[in-house]
Amino acid sequence: MSERGRIFQLALLAVVVFATLGVRGEEAARVEERMPSNVDQRLNKVERLLESQGLLDMLSQLESLQKEMQRLRGEIEVQTHTLEQIKQRQRDLYVDLDKRLQRTEALGVAGTTPSPPGPSTRSQPAGQPGAAPLTVEVAKRPPAEAPKPRATAPAQTEPAAAVGGDPAAARAAYQRAFTLLKQGRYEQAVTAFNEFLATYPNSSYADNAQYWLAESYYVLRRFEQAIVEYQKLVANYPDSQKLTHSMLKIGYSYYELGQMDQARTALEDLKTRYPGTTAARLAEERLQRMKLVQQ
Repeated sequence: MSERGRIFQLALLAVVVFATLGVRGEEAARVEERMPSNVDQRLNKVERLLESQGLLDMLSQLESLQKEMQRLRGEIEVQTHTLEQIKQRQRDLYVDLDKRLQRTEALGVAGTTPSPPGPSTRSQPAGQPGAAPLTVEVAKRPPAEAPKPRATAPAQTEPAAAVGGDPAAARAAYQRAFTLLKQGRYEQAVTAFNEFLATYPNSSYADNAQYWLAESYYVLRRFEQAIVEYQKLVANYPDSQKLTHSMLKIGYSYYELGQMDQARTALEDLKTRYPGTTAARLAEERLQRMKLVQQ
């Protein structure tokens, strides 16, 4: 082949190569033009998927929160019901205890002279709940030791309220105060019992009123005032059937105030002075609990 022929072939080959490269360049350009659209579509799909997943997560969290709120609401309802039951049992206990004390006092009055009854059955050993009625003890004593009327006073010119007042009025005032206590209106009960004690200090219900006054303060968690009122009962009504429980509540009140030494002293004193009583047993249980807490 001549030199001219080879040059012609090379030129033809170059034309073919350039033509091929031109076609591929156009295809590449078209691909590049299509790529942004495809990428955008895919990105949009990914974003939609992510958004959907985020919404699903939020819905899942909301459902979890709703279930938790339902569970908490159920627990609150159960606790509220339990608290109401405890309050009702407390009111029933107050009523039952007061009825028993009134029956005991009535039995004591039936076997004594017509004088007004004392704050409790004076013939019982101090602090012994459930002791025999006054009639039994009077039968055992010689006539010279029979209980004397409490209404006697050194001066006959004192007003009736100072020696007990009208028994019917005193009973009605006491019942009004006690009804407030049973209804859970403790602040009003405190006022009513204070007024009763000021008006009828020597009534047969005076020791009961003193005890329930202290109890009202205890339920209100005003423990310092409760201690003062319990101590008044111990000092002023040494023969009251509520004496041992007042001493017990003094120890409880010190315990609630965090004054453990005073609480321990009060409970130990109760155990020593009145062993075998229900209050002494409860005092021992609280002392054992205090020991466990300290360990």
